[in-house]
Parts: sequence; structure tokens; C-alpha cells
Amino acid sequence: MDTKNTALPQIVSETEWMDARDKLLVKEKELTRALDALAAERRRLPMVRIGKNYMFEGPGGPARLLELFDGRRQLMVYHFMMAPGASQGCTGCSSFVDNIGHLAHLNARDTTFILVSPAPLSQIQPFKDRMGWNVPWFSSNGNEFNNDMGAGDGFGLSVFLRDGDEVFRTYFTASRGVDRIRADFNLLDLTPFGRQETWEDSPEGWPQTQPYIWWRLHDDYR
Repeated sequence: MDTKNTALPQIVSETEWMDARDKLLVKEKELTRALDALAAERRRLPMVRIGKNYMFEGPGGPARLLELFDGRRQLMVYHFMMAPGASQGCTGCSSFVDNIGHLAHLNARDTTFILVSPAPLSQIQPFKDRMGWNVPWFSSNGNEFNNDMGAGDGFGLSVFLRDGDEVFRTYFTASRGVDRIRADFNLLDLTPFGRQETWEDSPEGWPQTQPYIWWRLHDDYR
């Protein structure tokens, strides 16, 4: 980037910077408390029993929804956009999966995280190998799981709770609700230029492009 042609933040003294930072910190703490309250409300959502006997295909063969929990109480499913016949997975979904950390930390709190796509497993596995991911990935090819969970042909994040052999749906989010939990977006939000997309409220002259067009599979960046 040629910084000579890019607008920059105002230069101030250390004292002025600390004063501005402290004022912003008050708002950040207010937001943190609001997010804590929202999470508390989310934990109190009712749940609905899953009655259908969905069957999935995984590396170990056919599996029921109950088996996707891998013996744990909680299951998080990312509905990954990869349709039957697609040559590769969705770029946005792929960048989301790139941001997932080591699953041992979720497992330690009795929670399993997996990917589910409508594409057949024979189509999923080569792309998974290319991306170098270790996240368990299952095919919902031939069932209505994605549609029933509200993801349809798009992406989303579903949360389930197991009580014995009964499975309950507790939460679903999509669009910006999924964006919010991405590490790269949250990190960019801390920088002066932000995500550098045109929808953002940034000062005049800040570098920006249209959303999505800069996204690449991680091995396609140049």
C-alpha cells in the first residue's frame, strides 16, 4: 500500500491519545457488559426436540445426528456452503473455518464442533485435504437437515443439546451473527483501517473495497 496516497489518523500527543483511548474504553466496557447480558439471555432460550432421524455420511461411515455429538453433551454445526457438483467450497465459509482454533478447548467443555454440507463425502474430502483442515466434516447429501435448520442453500451455525438419546435444537444464527465470531474480522476491527470494506463507517480517504471481492481461499492469495 502506498501510504503517501492514504489518509491517516490525526497525530496527537501521548496525553491526548490516552484521553481519547480512555473515553473509548468506557464504551467498550459498556458493550462487553451488554454482550454478557445477551449471552445470559441466550442461555435461557427454550429448545425444541429434533424428531427426524437424519442420516449423515462421515469418514467412519453413516452416522445419525446423535452420533455426531461424539459422546459429548453439546454440538455446534457450521452449515458449510458446498453443493453437490461444486468444484470447491464457498470462499467465505472457507475463511470462517480457517479461523477455527484447536477443538480441544471446546471439547474440554463437553462441546463438539463439526461442519455439514449437502455435497457428497467424495466431493468434500479432497477439498478438506487441500485446505489442511482437521475439523470433522459430514455430508447431509440426500436429507433435509440444512433446510429444516434454516440454513437452506446458505451458511449458518446451529447449536444442539443432547439429553441421553434425545437431541434438542437450542440456537441458530447466520449472516452477521456468524461474522461476529470470526477472529480475523474481530482483529481487523481493532485496526485503524478496519475491514476496509465500503459498508463500514470510516473517515474520508480510508482504503476500502466492495465486500467479499477480496476474499480468497487461503492458498489463492498472491
